[in-house]
Amino acid sequence: MPHADIAGVEATPRTRLRWWTELPLILLVYACYSAGRLLARGDVSSAVDHGLAILDIEKALYLNAEHPLNRLFTREPWLGVPADFWYASLHYLVTPVLLVWLFRSRTVHYRAARTWLMTSTFIGLIGFTLLPTCPPRLLDASHGFVDTMAQYSSYGWWGGEASAPRGLGGMTNQYAAMPSLHVGWALWCAVVLWRYGGTRLAKAAGVSYAVITTIVVMGTANHYFLDAAAGAAVMGVGLLLAPHVMRTADRVRSRFATQVATVGTATARTATAGSGDGAPADSGTPVTVGSGDSTSSIVSGGCQTSAGERIPRQRESRFGAEAEPSAAPQDAGDGAPAAAR
Repeated sequence: MPHADIAGVEATPRTRLRWWTELPLILLVYACYSAGRLLARGDVSSAVDHGLAILDIEKALYLNAEHPLNRLFTREPWLGVPADFWYASLHYLVTPVLLVWLFRSRTVHYRAARTWLMTSTFIGLIGFTLLPTCPPRLLDASHGFVDTMAQYSSYGWWGGEASAPRGLGGMTNQYAAMPSLHVGWALWCAVVLWRYGGTRLAKAAGVSYAVITTIVVMGTANHYFLDAAAGAAVMGVGLLLAPHVMRTADRVRSRFATQVATVGTATARTATAGSGDGAPADSGTPVTVGSGDSTSSIVSGGCQTSAGERIPRQRESRFGAEAEPSAAPQDAGDGAPAAAR
């Protein structure tokens, strides 16, 4: 049995994947994700209410990792500045690099890993749409959070509004905090490195990346702890759905290929039938004409003779009856029949 991939299904793709088809697909999915985040801007008051509700739930569960981490990053620039760079850049660098590495070096596992990532991303987009959430950094200062991205904005390219480049913060959805796909994508990277990295160093790097990312999103006040937990849950659901998504994609591709082949065959037959001398497509069937006990095949689409009919001046086969004279016999004048030739 072929080696199973991370989704528990056959890893080997039925057709060889090409970079010029994979790259547009990934760019299309990411564009849909970015556009969806932008279009899914909920009402600000609702987003704030959802953020406060998450804080209340965490208080009831005695979860309060965000406040101490945020105070630490705010007080210590040597921690806060690298954390902001981590949050603003690695999310968009590490994941694509690992996708390229899988495509080139672990091709047999690439399709399943890519499908898992994309499926989870779309699930996260549904979460942004249904549950717009105000991140801790945008809550009122009375709640005890400091926006480190704004505090250390002079160190990087981001502005005070978001981790986007300065001046482009208005083009992002700042209330897309639940779930945290920073954590979700980091978890995907960790699993990929753990399964396919091949060395202890790669496995350690994967685990460290996921853990540090989780700490960073809370310390910079961009996410709550429950946002991070939701990001991990989304990746789990995506992992379970990935095999079904791949099977559905295979069925659709197979059905489409069959329809294209059928249309192509019909077109070829029509072109072949119309490329002759004007005879209809079914004129190739021999037509049998009887003459006594002899038969002859006449292949003709436009002029066919019936049994016993003669075409003027047509001679019969030597194996048939005697040929009829081409003209009526002349009377000799005395009433006797003309002599046969």
